[in-house]
Amino acid sequence: MQKKLPIGIENFEDMIKENYYYVDKTGLLKQLLNEHGLVNLFTRPRRFGKSLNMSMLKYFFEIGNDQAIFEGLEISKDKELCDQYQGKFPVISVSLKGAKAGNYEDAKAMMKYIMAAESRRLYDRMSGDKLSEKQKEQMKSLMSDNMKDTELMTALWILSSILKEYYGKKVIILIDEYDVPLDKAFENNYYNEMIILLRNMLKQSLKTNDNLYMAVLTGCLRIARESIFTGLNNFNIFSITDQYFDEYFGFTDKEVKEILQYYKVPEAFEQTKKWYDGYRFGNTDIYCPWDVINHCRALKVEPDATPQPYWINTSGNYIVKRFIEKANQQTRREIEQLIEGKAIQKEIRLELTYNELDITIENLWSVLFATGYLTQQGKPQGRTYSLIIPNESIRQIFIEQIQEWFKETTRKDENRLKDFCKAFEEGNAEAIEEQFNNYLMKTISIRDTFTTKKENFYHGVLLGLLSYDPDWYITSNQESGDGYSDIMIEAEQARIGIIIEVKYAENIKTLDKACQKALKQIKEKNYDQKLEEEGYETILNYGIACYKKRCKVLVDK
Repeated sequence: MQKKLPIGIENFEDMIKENYYYVDKTGLLKQLLNEHGLVNLFTRPRRFGKSLNMSMLKYFFEIGNDQAIFEGLEISKDKELCDQYQGKFPVISVSLKGAKAGNYEDAKAMMKYIMAAESRRLYDRMSGDKLSEKQKEQMKSLMSDNMKDTELMTALWILSSILKEYYGKKVIILIDEYDVPLDKAFENNYYNEMIILLRNMLKQSLKTNDNLYMAVLTGCLRIARESIFTGLNNFNIFSITDQYFDEYFGFTDKEVKEILQYYKVPEAFEQTKKWYDGYRFGNTDIYCPWDVINHCRALKVEPDATPQPYWINTSGNYIVKRFIEKANQQTRREIEQLIEGKAIQKEIRLELTYNELDITIENLWSVLFATGYLTQQGKPQGRTYSLIIPNESIRQIFIEQIQEWFKETTRKDENRLKDFCKAFEEGNAEAIEEQFNNYLMKTISIRDTFTTKKENFYHGVLLGLLSYDPDWYITSNQESGDGYSDIMIEAEQARIGIIIEVKYAENIKTLDKACQKALKQIKEKNYDQKLEEEGYETILNYGIACYKKRCKVLVDK
């Protein structure tokens, strides 16, 4: 029976027992035990397998778990290590990814719920008659969603103390997505309160805790140590720039080839690589596993399925939006170069606090790098990195956000948009050309160097501008006559039909020729047939050619 694709599966035991396809990352255990400090922080972008790896650590180390689920996996080959560490520790495991809310009180309540749920899980694994009355009272308080604020701040420390005494073993603490509460607090203006709460929670459990054997945290950003990790010694940070653990978050070339082969679509490898590879962690090229798995699901149903930017639907992408909004002319030129596939040299700060993120545009470059929207090319020179967009999937996110930004910006000047639309009804090619040139000069240009349809960007910009008029019925790539017109407009009140064909000129000298070609295509393929059938007596055909930030417009009335 073919294994199921693990879309959204983050529980390691379910992954193995429920027959999901698992890309073996258990080698992480051995490296962690060789390299670990008292506290270990892994920073990776969202959707790169952090939560599944943390679940794997819990099932391996925790006393009382089913050790058979690791049989046949890479770590099981090291019998000496398994005998020494597997199933030998009490483990506290919490994920803070759910601790996000629009205000501090709700976020704090969610953190209490998370800690209470873990306390109940741990209590159920212990025998009540072995706990002292004081410990029972402490556990009762911690199992309540209404615990006091001070109990929340000391919960990890109290649990580790009780577990150490009960099992006679030091404790492993796992905290997944530690920075999500800070991210949401920053976004919703309660950052200062949340930083104090998290600092107190982590200080109690990680800095002055004799019951701790090892702690592992994961997150997206490497928050400056002085903000919440003040005074921690023996503190290891494994970021996207480190060679340590570089292959254990995300998929490698070999792993992607194997998964495509398993699902009988090996011919999709090059396309999958173009869309989802390109991240550089340490010295290893990495694919986004979320994208690869979702694309495999599509390929199983339709072997020639078109890749999609699945990450768009799982990430707010507000960092990209904020970046584009704050971009000055210099930054806009740099974004254009990135989208063309070129590299940009930037100084990167690997440690930031959230309240520093968008103080300057330079800090946002660092955030885009840390969160996976940009990756490094080659080796850095000191703190200066050569940054590129990793793949087509992320490139589509940039394009979508640029188009949204342009649409929002242009709609602020309604009179100008009204005049632009009116010029189309009047057949005023000269006015259209002048105004469209002005719009193109102000946007971030996207020359589609990765596909053959270079006019797609200009088509999208034009469609966004023309959709302003509420009295127009607009269709894009509508079948008419012997083909599909780029843009068709029915101005019912004016009884005017408009057909627009967009072409990309190879250079500025061929703009006029490209316009003529567009008009010829409209006529030869009878794009006006549908409008004639609808009874439009006045039909205006427009050939619009673009090259970089210049356009030419011709009309056939």
